Amino acid sequence: MFDLVIKNATLPDGRTGVDVAVQDERIAAVEPGITAEAGQTIDADGLLLSPPFVDPHFHMDATLSLGLPRMNVSGTLLEGIALWGELRPTLTTEALIDRALRYCDLAVSKGLLAVRSHVDVSDPRLVTVEAMLEVRDRVAPYLDLQLVAFPQDGYYRETGVEEALSRALDMGVEIVGGIPHFERTMEDGARSVEALCRIAADRGLMVDMHCDETDDPMSRHVETLAAQTVRFGLQGRVAGSHLTSMHSMDNYYVSKLLPLMAEAQMAAIPNPLINMMLQGRHDTYPKRRGLTRIPQMMEMGIPVGLGQDCVMDPWYSMGTGDLLDVAHMAVHATQLGSIEDKRAMFDAVTVNSARIMGLEGYGLDVGCHADMVLLQARDTAEAIRLRPNRLKVIRRGKVIAETPVERSRLSLQGRPEVLNPASYAPRIAV
Repeated sequence: MFDLVIKNATLPDGRTGVDVAVQDERIAAVEPGITAEAGQTIDADGLLLSPPFVDPHFHMDATLSLGLPRMNVSGTLLEGIALWGELRPTLTTEALIDRALRYCDLAVSKGLLAVRSHVDVSDPRLVTVEAMLEVRDRVAPYLDLQLVAFPQDGYYRETGVEEALSRALDMGVEIVGGIPHFERTMEDGARSVEALCRIAADRGLMVDMHCDETDDPMSRHVETLAAQTVRFGLQGRVAGSHLTSMHSMDNYYVSKLLPLMAEAQMAAIPNPLINMMLQGRHDTYPKRRGLTRIPQMMEMGIPVGLGQDCVMDPWYSMGTGDLLDVAHMAVHATQLGSIEDKRAMFDAVTVNSARIMGLEGYGLDVGCHADMVLLQARDTAEAIRLRPNRLKVIRRGKVIAETPVERSRLSLQGRPEVLNPASYAPRIAV
């Protein structure tokens, strides 16, 4: 007898009519026609059953702080950083925890059960670190939270940051971050990449660095990051986030850069929503999109995971906690419109990001954690198009969130009385 059986599901790889059985918080069987009894049975009715969504790039210490201490009038990255600098001295552990927990509630409702959050270590009080460590412990039963020691104002730009970052790692933050393009000089940026990679190597940690989040094509710290990754033997443990300057680089240089990243086994984490909002601010027309070269990276075999980055904070006044919003923007901004492309973008907010984060037991294979999301969509392409309701969110074999099926009632003569948005997509052979 199983604890839970989900009947007649469609999986992200296109298999249909699949049953998934759960025993002792793990997936015990994935096959058609499971007949064993179960403590609970869920009829998927042919809808999409996915592993949970994964956000590999977020700022949970800043989330839901929109309007504090004031609004970002220019809408720029630099004003957002300045606003955060004004807010930082007033931050309290209690307020940080409250906002983060509220965001985690929203995330769970969207089927988002794993987040990597950058935590600002520029303030030597490290109240952000104390708060996020407590949040990590409190949400552990239902959400995997990784923390990155992030020197928001630069590793060398302000005094005391080097020591504060080291203390944050000693306190239990598990990933080394950086922001080389925000150092005072290009040389300081390169020095910071080397120093931070050395710290990660010495401590046996992963690296996730804000890298070249600018329109400047001469911001090329990702090249340094790739070189230092190889130098320190960090292959497979390093991610470059944003990488927006690559959108402005010339094609010859990129033809050299991407193989270097692939050789270093680096991962890339674009953040389509905020990249599209913040980049190209100094352009009139033509206006750059500012999103890094996702299609070319995928062609090179570079793992690409898509992040939310911000939700209602000094940098981004929008956001819903829905990683399908992120994938939806990526499809449009990169013109990845084929069925195969959309499946790849779905992977970028699920399995790719889980791999980048090194999540153990993630997926829909036998032996994986019984963490799943049932969506009101028939396949991955439809999920990105509709960004549908999460009918069931399952953690370790237990339903922890659910949303009713979306239906509209019509009063139109001679037309159906009920409209289900998931029933309108043409059935296309893949």
